[in-house]
Amino acid sequence: MELILWRHAEAEAHKPDEAADQLRVLTPKGSRHASRVGAWLDRQLPSQCRILTSPATRCVQTAEALGRKFHTVDALNTDSTPQAILEASGWPDARQAVVIVGHNPLLGQVASLIFSGAPHEWKIRKASVFWIAHKGEADPAPFVRLAVGPDLVGKLR
Repeated sequence: MELILWRHAEAEAHKPDEAADQLRVLTPKGSRHASRVGAWLDRQLPSQCRILTSPATRCVQTAEALGRKFHTVDALNTDSTPQAILEASGWPDARQAVVIVGHNPLLGQVASLIFSGAPHEWKIRKASVFWIAHKGEADPAPFVRLAVGPDLVGKLR
């Protein structure tokens, strides 16, 4: 299985009200970064993959930049847990690649849970991709396939 963790791009300033926080939109810079990473990621992903996003507006806008069909999943929202995100993705047994568009610190906690067995505060920068692969029973250790931010995707071919 391949699990691609994509943190949402830069959004408006944080709002203390939870309902208002859900409606934060991408900044112009965030939109540019989401478009750049989305176009690059679309070329890297297999044609058949599941794309799941938090229902928060900034995550939906980031996922839209990929230009593929996606599903919003409540288990990916800001009040979720790393375990719930892994369950929603089907890790480690899903047959196809899964892209998760979500939030920090949750995505960092997901990555650290996979690699260390406990959720730690690993930071994934805005609009960045953390790509994890698991070959299955023949090679059970997960590995980092790629970690890249919006500043470098244009330099990758």
